[in-house]
Amino acid sequence: MAFRLARRTRIVVLTVPVRRAGRAGTATVAAHAAGRLGDSFEASASVQACRDKQACMGKIVVSAERVVDAPADTVYHYVADMRDHHPRFLPPEFSDFRVESGGTGAGTITRFTVTAGGRTREYRMKVDEPEPGRVLTESDTGSSLVTTTTVSPRDGNSLVQIRTTWDGAGGIGGFFERMFAPRVMRAIYADELERLNVYALAQPQE
Repeated sequence: MAFRLARRTRIVVLTVPVRRAGRAGTATVAAHAAGRLGDSFEASASVQACRDKQACMGKIVVSAERVVDAPADTVYHYVADMRDHHPRFLPPEFSDFRVESGGTGAGTITRFTVTAGGRTREYRMKVDEPEPGRVLTESDTGSSLVTTTTVSPRDGNSLVQIRTTWDGAGGIGGFFERMFAPRVMRAIYADELERLNVYALAQPQE
């Protein structure tokens, strides 16, 4: 199973320099311990030299993708249904998942807790659908973090990408955030995509 996951899961991490006025924000996934490195991994990082280092921040981007052995419309339904399907393939790092309002697709509000690297953080996410049936976003109402799930048809199956972005902190704290937090998230997303595939295969065929 691990060999199959390494072959079929592609993981990308980018650090994009941006400039933002004011103080550097608090890290949204700060200083988590390093997770395992995937076999298929590409990374690039650049640090912009700023005269005002407190105002220089990097937008951190972490993504993973995998072929899921089910049709795209079916897989998207599992992703968008926050009551009956989505919680069933989340990794153990997610806990206390609950729907605050709505339930499926745009307008849904969810809450959950993520524990990784010995740290725990609660998220309150608002769901939107920029491209219904293909692209779903979850935006944290308390930070800059946005997770986008894209489901595309692929030879009768699906190519699923999970992509998260957030504004990294400045200074030494931001350096460690860029080094360690993406490693944790890569491992979590690879696990989630594998669980999604297993879940999709276990559902009765319509």
